[in-house]
Amino acid sequence: MNDFIIRKATINDSNGKGYVHYKSWIETYTGLFPDEIMEKITLERSVKLAKEHPENTYVAIVDQKIVGFACYIESRDTDLKNAGEIMAIDILNDFTNMVLGKALMKVCYKVLSMNKDDEFFHEKERYLEI
Repeated sequence: MNDFIIRKATINDSNGKGYVHYKSWIETYTGLFPDEIMEKITLERSVKLAKEHPENTYVAIVDQKIVGFACYIESRDTDLKNAGEIMAIDILNDFTNMVLGKALMKVCYKVLSMNKDDEFFHEKERYLEI
């Protein structure tokens, strides 16, 4: 198994993040979603979105190449205080068996739970051990 690094994304990661978003959607959803939806998924659009939204993202790197990412936000549900959401986890198919998803979930969880004194976060932490 290759070693990997999880780190906070920067604006300079937009091309890699955009590529992973594009490629993972093509690999995962072709044949599951209608063609008219899949035709809208382009590399150019994915890179553009990555450049517009570099915040709240961690990337997974193998051999100096971005192979996955996760994005998080505070909860959009106004009735859920001290909660957050993992908005996306995309990983290239060749790297799905490396516990990258679990590592990305864990780092996003840690960020979302920092400075929160919520029983939910502390109760669930044991499920995210790598």
